[in-house]
Amino acid sequence: MSTTESAGWRARIHLGAALKPGSDRTVAALYGLTLLLVGIGLIMVLSSSSITSYLSDQGFFGGFWKQATFALIGLPMMLLAAALPISFWKKWAWGFLGLGIVLQLLVFTPLGIEEYGNRNWVQIGSISGQPSEALKLALIVWIGAVLQRKEPLLHQMKHELIPVVVPGALVVLGIVLAGRDLGTVLIMAGIVIGALFFGGISGKSLGVVAAGGLLGVILFVVTSSNRMERLLGHAGGNADYSGLGWQPLHGLWALAGGGVFGVGLGGSKAKWSWLPAADNDYIFAIIGEELGLIGAMLVIVLFVALTVVMLRVIARARDRFGKAVVGGILVWIVGQAFVNIGVVIGVFPVLGVPLPLISAGGTALIACLIAIGVVISIARDAAVYQDELAQTNGRT
Repeated sequence: MSTTESAGWRARIHLGAALKPGSDRTVAALYGLTLLLVGIGLIMVLSSSSITSYLSDQGFFGGFWKQATFALIGLPMMLLAAALPISFWKKWAWGFLGLGIVLQLLVFTPLGIEEYGNRNWVQIGSISGQPSEALKLALIVWIGAVLQRKEPLLHQMKHELIPVVVPGALVVLGIVLAGRDLGTVLIMAGIVIGALFFGGISGKSLGVVAAGGLLGVILFVVTSSNRMERLLGHAGGNADYSGLGWQPLHGLWALAGGGVFGVGLGGSKAKWSWLPAADNDYIFAIIGEELGLIGAMLVIVLFVALTVVMLRVIARARDRFGKAVVGGILVWIVGQAFVNIGVVIGVFPVLGVPLPLISAGGTALIACLIAIGVVISIARDAAVYQDELAQTNGRT
């Protein structure tokens, strides 16, 4: 990949360069783990969505073809993001955030649609999308760019919190929360804390942010009867079988029915209209039912491996921007994965967040793949940086 500096940064992108791990195996690991997770996701979406797709006159393969199309769009975009230099993300961070906010505001126009009580979707013709997924990545990149720019001042709390938290994160989270999507807001709050933590701000500032976030969550839960019912139902073991307890109970039954080795791929009973969102929020239950404990553990191991690889990228990153961005994406993808799994196994109340890279959902899949591309871009730069350090140390 060649770059030229003239009145700012301009880059000629060679996608072939994005496929070369070079001297850094971390890049190859990121590609491999991502492709494995997406591949598992496509197989499980095919299985879990077949019945509902058929009942909605889309044929047994309707849900699969839709997800496969999104994967075919997202994978080249991941390669493009991986080939871009990190200077590109730094330069356009403010623009990405502004665009993300504008897209999110569209949910409050006639283009916005409401699903499951949340107004967090936009539909134009037959195409629908969830702007908050793109906003997650824009927010992460913006936080990294701001922390990098303000690095000399970050020993002062006001500079650590302004404008990243106030007004930045508060405005973004407030817009999403206005659509009543508390699950997405919780994930985005975790993203902010993760980016700040790995970006190296002080523990005192982190404590203030975490305390404020906790108070906000408590406030919005107690002021909503629906959220209170979900929380109380979870605390009571979801005994309300015919009401709010239906989905979590059937998810647990699906997991239990799989045993150690599963009932076999395609053999799920829960997907026969017993388990809502079988191909989305509760796809992990179908994985456990059809592939058993072994299949469920394989998915968990892959996310753990992705965590290890991203932590390696953070440790080797050139600057605060790289550390903050990869840290935020780590919390987003891996953190959301374990929140989703926690909901399915009954550790958390139902939050309505999908399993990244696996669940059905085009906007979420494409956004996650682009985010992985950004991580790969930073990983490639980190490899170059480590080579530079090695050469410098060799001369001294």
